[in-house]
Amino acid sequence: MLNDTKKILFIGGKGGVGKSTSASAIAWRLAIMGKKTLLISTDPAHNLGDIFSVKIGGEPKKIVQNLYALEINPEHETTKYINTVKDNIKGVVHSSMADEVYRQLDTVKASPGADEAALFDKLISIIIEEREEYDHLVFDTAPTGHTIRLLTLPELMGVWIEGMLKKRKKTNENYVQLLNDGEPIEDPIYEVLLERKNRFRKAREILLNQDRTGFIFVLNPERLPILETKKAIDLLARYDLHVHTIIINKILPKEADGAFLKKRKEHEKLYLEQIQQLFRQQKLIHVPLLSEDITTTDQLHTFSNYY
Repeated sequence: MLNDTKKILFIGGKGGVGKSTSASAIAWRLAIMGKKTLLISTDPAHNLGDIFSVKIGGEPKKIVQNLYALEINPEHETTKYINTVKDNIKGVVHSSMADEVYRQLDTVKASPGADEAALFDKLISIIIEEREEYDHLVFDTAPTGHTIRLLTLPELMGVWIEGMLKKRKKTNENYVQLLNDGEPIEDPIYEVLLERKNRFRKAREILLNQDRTGFIFVLNPERLPILETKKAIDLLARYDLHVHTIIINKILPKEADGAFLKKRKEHEKLYLEQIQQLFRQQKLIHVPLLSEDITTTDQLHTFSNYY
């Protein structure tokens, strides 16, 4: 069983291994235990609405007692993010330059990484602002590579902003010398950068708090998911983000019969042994392959017992 003391849980893994179903089952389990839980999808290919057979948007929607869900829309968040940047530079950029600056900002929406930056900004807002409202936050993340970038951004962006702050401070000092009046210069851009640096720092502190935040990877007993999960865990460890739990999903049941399934189970046994060897530091949760897809909350309720 999962340890329910973690306030924030990130569920990651290779595409198609059952992340969304696992995240939904974990959130459901917490909710029926009386814990007010928010389930958040950061995967652009949202599956939560399909699992619960309801339309889920960008604001928390009540699913059942104690369980709420939201799906982050990267395009919407990117537009919101760009508009926030525009607001931040109002009064800083000369009016004759404003239209050109705004035009360039609009082109940023289509640039690589724009959705990711906006998604990360929203994720930080949820972690910082919503964590007091809920007992648990459960994040259903996008496939592995995206998850890694998302989780390592606080450190990378923190370093980048620190460099920007130093440059900005140096520029301000030069202006003071040129003006020769010694008066400090108010710099709204510096204040914005400083505020973002503090948000990134706070987010990183939360992610690194192993008493409050947990990282779970889902894999199937197959070669590629095993290799990808191993690489992901090793990479996250470099940023002091440690995965302590692995869900082995879609294990063939013992009662599976027939020559084909017998052969398949022989291969699966080797992969399960490999998982035991590679992930000795992690808690392993075994979940069987079901005979049908989970399409109702009753099925999800039954499935959640494995967690």
